[in-house]
Amino acid sequence: MSIDPNGDVTIQGTSLRSLPKVSLHDHLDGALRPATIIELADAAGIDVPETKPAALGKWFTKQSDSGSLVEYLKTFDLTTAVMQTQEGLTRVAREFVQDLATDGVIYGEVRWAPEQHLAGGLSLEQTVEAVQQGIEEGEDAADRAGSSIRVGQLITAMRHTDRAREIAELAVAFRGRGAVGFDIAGPEDGFPASNHRAAFDYLAENFFPVTVHAGEAAGLASIRSALIDGRALRLGHGVRIAEDLQVITQEGDEVQVQFGDLARWVRDREIPLELSPSSNLQTGAIAAWGTELADHPFDLLYQLGFAVTVNVDNRTMSGTSLTRELALLVEAFEYDLDDLETFQFNAAAATFLPVEEREELVEMIAEGFEV
Repeated sequence: MSIDPNGDVTIQGTSLRSLPKVSLHDHLDGALRPATIIELADAAGIDVPETKPAALGKWFTKQSDSGSLVEYLKTFDLTTAVMQTQEGLTRVAREFVQDLATDGVIYGEVRWAPEQHLAGGLSLEQTVEAVQQGIEEGEDAADRAGSSIRVGQLITAMRHTDRAREIAELAVAFRGRGAVGFDIAGPEDGFPASNHRAAFDYLAENFFPVTVHAGEAAGLASIRSALIDGRALRLGHGVRIAEDLQVITQEGDEVQVQFGDLARWVRDREIPLELSPSSNLQTGAIAAWGTELADHPFDLLYQLGFAVTVNVDNRTMSGTSLTRELALLVEAFEYDLDDLETFQFNAAAATFLPVEEREELVEMIAEGFEV
């Protein structure tokens, strides 16, 4: 594996950035360009800790590397502050899509919480419309630049507030107008999915797809609630499902594992795990296994047949991209192109698209990985 001066990675003679990729777990308010933050903050009279883009980018990664999800989430105070106008939301969404396309992403799902963008007087509906406008502008710009990308919205409720049912209704109202799924995010520990059972009942009654942040800052009980109360089709992170695996023996690459009932259910039902390697390190989600990427249970879950996918979580906070996350996994676990292709197949199958469109994504990935 080699890295060129522009940050691309070459594996088996192939540019990793050029390969077709699918991004499932990517927060809009965690993916702002530092230069954009500075410009929007200046226009709104908001103080920033650093006034140069490179320095601000380093500030975000330093602040986020706390080992605590609660501390990690505090960095979002700045990004959400500059996303309180229609113009700001549209610009951020447009650049979000363009940055994905530049990174070789052909389909992405962007999650964000409309309730966090009302301070400037916008209604919930206006925030969704502003983001959708930016997404479509970004898709058009990517097309003009020779890239093809589609992006759907995951309308998100904050798990520590009481607006989940209202946000669920908002998501369903925008089905067919940009919204493809629903999520709950925010501080996980102490705020289980069961707190929002009414919202999840409504979504289930309307056959609207759900992913739930679970198994990041809280363990197996949170994952169980996401599946039972949330009817989650995917697990946001889900990395702590590995707590339900007991390693009996390990000799070299041979590992004998005893499954708990929850882990077996997630594996056997092929419930996708939206794993985010760098973020999982920053927030302490993998603290039970170690402090280095090589300690991440990603490889164990992959080798045991879990439907693992690779994601960025928050590109600004982690100073990362999907290309970089894949490269880090290659470095840690010696994956080859066949492994990376499998991760993209898993992600394509996990999207909240109609089956015909998922099959088209799979075909595009297969063609792109033919080297």
